[in-house]
Amino acid sequence: MPRQVVILGSTGSIGCSTLDVIAQHPERFSVLALTAGRQVEKLLQQCLVFNPRFAALLLESDARWLREQLAISGCKTEVLVGEATFAELAGHTDADIVMAAIVGAAGLLPTLAAVKQGKTVLLANKEALVMSGELFIDAVKQHQAILLPIDSEHNAIFQCLPPALQAHSYQGSLPQAGISKILLTGSGGPFRQTDLALFDQITPEQAVAHPNWTMGRKISVDSATMMNKGLEFIEARWLFNCQPQDIEVVLHPQSIIHSMVQYSDGSVLAQLGNPDMRTPIAHALAFPERIASNVKPLDFFSLGSFTFARPEPERYPCLGLAIDACRHGQGATTALNAANEVAVEAFLQQQISFTAIAKLNALCLARFASHHASQLDDILALDAESRAYAQQQLRNFVQ
Repeated sequence: MPRQVVILGSTGSIGCSTLDVIAQHPERFSVLALTAGRQVEKLLQQCLVFNPRFAALLLESDARWLREQLAISGCKTEVLVGEATFAELAGHTDADIVMAAIVGAAGLLPTLAAVKQGKTVLLANKEALVMSGELFIDAVKQHQAILLPIDSEHNAIFQCLPPALQAHSYQGSLPQAGISKILLTGSGGPFRQTDLALFDQITPEQAVAHPNWTMGRKISVDSATMMNKGLEFIEARWLFNCQPQDIEVVLHPQSIIHSMVQYSDGSVLAQLGNPDMRTPIAHALAFPERIASNVKPLDFFSLGSFTFARPEPERYPCLGLAIDACRHGQGATTALNAANEVAVEAFLQQQISFTAIAKLNALCLARFASHHASQLDDILALDAESRAYAQQQLRNFVQ
């Protein structure tokens, strides 16, 4: 029997790549449910191709249109509506695998619902761990869910771990496994060599044009500021049960080495591949087996040289803020994530400058760094309070 897959955020880049891999292996996987925000036309095409039992949207108007179009096409997919239905589908009795690919804080509750039902969760939503790391990991342990990382960096680290540690990386011991450090690589984004004096002139179109990866707009801006790497730093702290001093960020502009694990005997294991998210998706979908992803293998004879560098603090202040938040604890990371979502959206709407993103984030981190949040209600309340504070402070940065 094919394994039943629920894709949270099916119309985003991760969701589309997941469906591409599934399409190559119809004997292994079947789509149980798809969820989307507002890209209803793309969701319609996905329903017609994959014929899921369920599809869910946020707005009734979008759901009504989708029902009408599916009826015309003779597709039997049942269309649901509302944010609560995302969590219901994530925890559905028939679901075997849940791809958690909703961007931002909106992905936390449905991803947590999948965990609480003991599903195999493919985690592409880094904010779930950034916002609620300890609570989230405790739920994984309590409900015996299987947590597999999808971010290319975390998936690379996971692949470089000893097999015994892969089964419980979030509660194992890196030192006992002979691991001395996690080396988290990042490209440095599109402004790695841009004159710092020009940063105030950076436009949203320039910021979303990543040199190596095809990603959504929000994640692309996070990559340009390296907040994305900062969020991954926090995520790695929880995924691999380590402390901030156990993780080092390494700039690797070619994006071929996706991350590395340094062992106490001096060895460094690295995972390499072309920058295509179908590779980690295929790895996690079939784990511990290996299946085709339709990604071209590396041609080592055409590769140029690999280069590495330390990230410059003045070029990537958001990275430093995220690492500081990780040291402060859960309340700080929850608040910083909320502020950053507000700041990035304001930048994309051309309300604030590129450099104002870090300034707004710094204000919010200073305001909430000492806050404690361990229960879900506390986390959600702090998230809301941080967003409100960030919105209030936006007026100081409006262009």
